[in-house]
Order: sequence, then C-alpha cells, then structure tokens
Amino acid sequence: MKKVVGITIGDPSGVGPEIILKSLIVHKEIYETCKPVVFGPPELLKAQMEACDLKADIIQINKINQSIEPSSNTLYCYTNENNSITPPLGVINADSGHLAFRAIVDSIECALNGDIEAVATAPINKEALNKARIPFLDQTEIFSKKTNSKNPMILFMVGNLRIFFLTRHLRFSDISSALRIDDIVVKLKFSQKYLKKLGINNPKIALAALNPHAGEAGMFGDEEIGVLTPAIKHAQKNDVVVDGPIAADSVFHLCKEGYYDAVLSLYHDQGHIAAKSYDFYKTISLTMGLPFLRTSVDHGTAMDLAGKNMANEISMVEAIKAAAKYSWKLNKIYV
Repeated sequence: MKKVVGITIGDPSGVGPEIILKSLIVHKEIYETCKPVVFGPPELLKAQMEACDLKADIIQINKINQSIEPSSNTLYCYTNENNSITPPLGVINADSGHLAFRAIVDSIECALNGDIEAVATAPINKEALNKARIPFLDQTEIFSKKTNSKNPMILFMVGNLRIFFLTRHLRFSDISSALRIDDIVVKLKFSQKYLKKLGINNPKIALAALNPHAGEAGMFGDEEIGVLTPAIKHAQKNDVVVDGPIAADSVFHLCKEGYYDAVLSLYHDQGHIAAKSYDFYKTISLTMGLPFLRTSVDHGTAMDLAGKNMANEISMVEAIKAAAKYSWKLNKIYV
C-alpha cells in the first residue's frame, strides 16, 4: 500500500506553492511511491497555478484516509480553516508566517494520529514567523517541540554524502563556546544509530574540525585538542566508529568518496556549503529523532523569485521521494 505523505505549503509569499505545484503536476513518478497531500489552503495553490502555466483540479479535504487517489491531474489539499487571505508575493509578512505555521501544525497532528506516514516541508521564512508572533525559531524547533522530541538531528543527504549537524542556527562568534564534549559524544551516538536505521550496518563517521588544518597542533586554535579529540575518544569507548577531527576542507570529499558513511559537521554553514556545492538542487534534509520522518528542501523561500515561474522544484521532488522511501525505516522512533 502506498504511503500518504504530507507536504506543507511553506511560506506562501515565497516559492513554496510554486515548487509544490511543479513537483506534483510535472513529476508524475511521485505517484508511483506515495499519495501526496498538501497541507495549507487550496487558494494559495490556485493563485500560483496560472503563473506557472499548470492545470490540475484541487480538492479540499479535512480528513485523510487511504481511499484518496491523488494524481498529477487531481491534487488534494488538507486544511481545517476557511481562508480568504492571499498574502502578497515576495514580501515578508505576518499572514504568511501564520499560514505556514498552521500547515506545519496540522501536518504534525495528522502524522501523530497515523493519518500520514511522513512530512515533506517547503521552505518557511523565520522573520515571517516572528512577525506572526510564532514562538519558534524554525521548522525543526516546531517539529521537535510539538512532538516532545528531545534529541532531533538534521541529516543532509546528496549522492554518497551524508552530513549530520552538531549545532544549527548560531552566531558564528558563538560556535566555539557551543562545543562541549558531552554534546558531541551524544550526537555521535545518535548519528551512528540513525545510519543503522538507514540500513548502514557498520557505519564509520568522521568528525569535522573547527580550525584550519584541524588546528595544526594548536597553532591555529585549540578546540581540536581541548574538546574535539577528547569527545572522539569518549565516543570510541562507547563503540562508535569515528575518526577525526578532520580538516573541513577535506572531510566532506572523503565522505563523498566512500571513506566515511557520514560527517558530523560542527555548524550550519560548514555542512551546508559542502552539500550545496556538491549538488544544490538534489540536496535534501531529513529530521531524525521525531516519531515520524520529516524531510525538507535544502533552500529558502527565494522571495525574489516568487510568482515568476523561475523556481527549481527538484529539491522538493527529492524531499517527497525521500519521505516515501525512508519513512518505513524511521517511523515510530522515539529518542
């Protein structure tokens, strides 16, 4: 039986509706693996359809069951709200923040109820959330708090490259002080656990270094000596197969070449730059440690492209496919 995958609308002032429409109408192969249901007001999709020169019927539903048969000609849109608001395109605003948040919350409730097996999210805008007075920084925090998940981890996947993230949205000046031995050991343990859930039986992980040349014996920084190396030794004593710290200018290449099954990146841009430089459009994000699988595109709302039929939908396509492919392995994991 095909899985039902929820797709959240994202920020409707950005490219979310466009990449969803292009994914579900143009890429018919999606329906070979899942039954996609969009979360959000159907008006938001209808408003973008003409601009994208696409056609499909949109059916609004407030209950999901396995009898639905979505197709490239018939899209299903889940919402419990009667919405008459069509926020302006390309403008960060509170209405869009509210609509994006409502779609996420609805998808979480349906996933926890077992109505859908996984969620693929379109991008949202953090400033729009703030304008709407939503008390969460980003989507990962929303999913984590709303599911009471204690140890969520982000995993980027593109080709042979897999990247976990120790920290997420921090000021660059705060990264060094955020590195703690115990936290790193915990994240290495969970990285190993999730790789095994993906079918990698004996995973080998690399820990990225912080400083140039991994600190060069303390010449360019001492975090490798004082924090990263002790963390690796502790993890190894707990049966985690991990090497490092390995200089960031080579560790991602080594993983791509198969020397490692994954890299634990220390901060946001360190891993993002590596993945997106490798293949920007096919990089996808998996949120591990939830009671269901959440996947996401690896890019932002691209407000400057909104409504211009210029957005590339491939990352959304890959996120939907990954949600269908991996949800059977990762569903019902509580950590």
